[in-house]
Amino acid sequence: MEFVQKLVTTFNFIVQGLWVTLGVTAVALAVGLLLGISMAVLRVYGNPFWRTVAALYSVLVRAVPVIVIVFVLFFVIAGFVNLSPFLAGSLALGVASGAYQSEIFRGAFQAVLPGQMVAARAIGMSRRQAIQSILLPQALRLALPGWGNEATLVLKDSTLVFVVGVPEILRRAQQVSARTLEPFVAFGIALLLYLALTLWMTQLLQWVERRYRLQI
Repeated sequence: MEFVQKLVTTFNFIVQGLWVTLGVTAVALAVGLLLGISMAVLRVYGNPFWRTVAALYSVLVRAVPVIVIVFVLFFVIAGFVNLSPFLAGSLALGVASGAYQSEIFRGAFQAVLPGQMVAARAIGMSRRQAIQSILLPQALRLALPGWGNEATLVLKDSTLVFVVGVPEILRRAQQVSARTLEPFVAFGIALLLYLALTLWMTQLLQWVERRYRLQI
């Protein structure tokens, strides 16, 4: 009975980090989506200068461990800009994810038939209008399978923000483990929570993919 009571208490404490984990994931994915689409557009449709900038961003960021980006934002950039641990960690994950998402969306844009840009320009649309109204909607749907995989990776990478003190699931599990000296229980609960979150997100994204899949 005492063990069950301790188990419930431990679970209640760790599960409070669930919303923090979801918040970090949501912010990181949103930032990564914005950066990824922007860099992909520049990479595919930009002039030589902007194509080079976008390519360098993708290569350099993907070459650096995500945890290093977290430390840079929190210990360096946060010294000039007032960033909370939550925001610094979330932005770091977003910057890292943006590099991978840029490759996903680059492939999606390149999969759209190039004649559609020519046709759009022929009827008087600007390049920007053609990208926004014709190419981007198709690219988004083509990118769904790859983006769904990236989303689950970002969810799991959200554990990295515990190093700057963000009280997400892993951080709370570590606190309980240090206090109770029962790491198996604490980290076992954390494992089950991450497993449930990953399965839920996978099912959700698979539904979205089926719902909005582009037939080509």
